[in-house]
Parts: sequence; C-alpha cells; structure tokens
Amino acid sequence: MDEDQARTRLTAERTEVESLLAETEAEARQNRETGDEPGDIGDPAQTLTAGDMADAVSARLRDRLATIGRALQRLDDGTYGRSVRSGTPIPGDRLDADPAAELTIEEAQARG
Repeated sequence: MDEDQARTRLTAERTEVESLLAETEAEARQNRETGDEPGDIGDPAQTLTAGDMADAVSARLRDRLATIGRALQRLDDGTYGRSVRSGTPIPGDRLDADPAAELTIEEAQARG
C-alpha cells in the first residue's frame, strides 16, 4: 500500500472511530442518567453493566484512535510500514488488512 492510500484509509477510519466514540460515550451518559431517575423500576445492575460495557468500548475506541494517530505520525516522519519495535518492514498484506499495524505478524504473535 502506498503512503497516500494509507493516509486516506487511516483518516477515514479515524473519522469513523471518532463518531463511534461520541455515540458510545453519549450512550454511557444516558444509561447513567436514566438509571438515576427516581421511580425507575428497572434493574439497577443492568444499567451499571450497560454503562461499564460502554466504558470498555470507549476505552477500546480511544486506544484505536491513538494507534491511528501514531500511524499517521509515522507517515509524517517517513517511518510508516516498518515495525516500531525492530524496524523490520511490515508486509504489504498486513498493512492492507490494518493500515495502522505497528508490528510484523510474528512480533504481534510473540507479544501475545
């Protein structure tokens, strides 16, 4: 994948993840607010669980945004397409599957 394609895909994914994050955080706020209303006959544990799940999803989305940001920075720095650990080139198939990949497949598998 060339750098222009990578930048286009990463930018589009960043926009999508930002949108999902905003929706998830709004849902978490709504779940918490709804659960605190007087006279709510729903199961308070269910609301807490929904809020906790939304928090977990939000954390994963924030992590993905950070990964995308680092990939865009590597594009700017001229180091895109190389492992951040070893400097080994990341195969094109891996970058096609995930343009924000930071490690080779072998390094990612060894990481666990």
